[in-house]
Amino acid sequence: MAQLAGDGNPRGQRELYDRYAGYLTAVARRYLVDEDCVKDVLQEAFISIFRRIDGFEYRGEGSLKAWMTRIVVNGALHELRGRKLMEDVDRLPEPAPDEDPEVENVPLSVLQKMIGHLPDGYRTVFNLYVFEQMPHKQIASLLGIKENSSASQFLRAKALLAREITEYRKRNDR
Repeated sequence: MAQLAGDGNPRGQRELYDRYAGYLTAVARRYLVDEDCVKDVLQEAFISIFRRIDGFEYRGEGSLKAWMTRIVVNGALHELRGRKLMEDVDRLPEPAPDEDPEVENVPLSVLQKMIGHLPDGYRTVFNLYVFEQMPHKQIASLLGIKENSSASQFLRAKALLAREITEYRKRNDR
């Protein structure tokens, strides 16, 4: 399929798009709240994927998906650049103790919505750390912030999510 898409074959490109568009849209939505921005990033990502797929080197199961995911994440981060991503940490409350709330009775769609409501900077650092499994040093370099700012943003995002999850469970565990 990647070979067909790389040859400029419209059928191969359509197959690749159909197979991965849903997943890559979900990746973009982890970073971007505005649906128009998600669509723009996805469109630009597929243009880039189709242009660069000839240079893609297969490295085993999942490598194509990982490569395309990286393109979408980079596109989303590019979209976020220029916005003030990082909150002024001095004026925010300290995060709650590092306790992970129980999430087993919280639907995935609710968790995704909670993550989507985080401030841009929190959401970006949280997603890069949790989903892309980047260390804070790499996140800091990517976002142009200090490593301890990345760690602080992550802890604050986690604290806000913990508070939201706790409130959700109180409302729904009756």
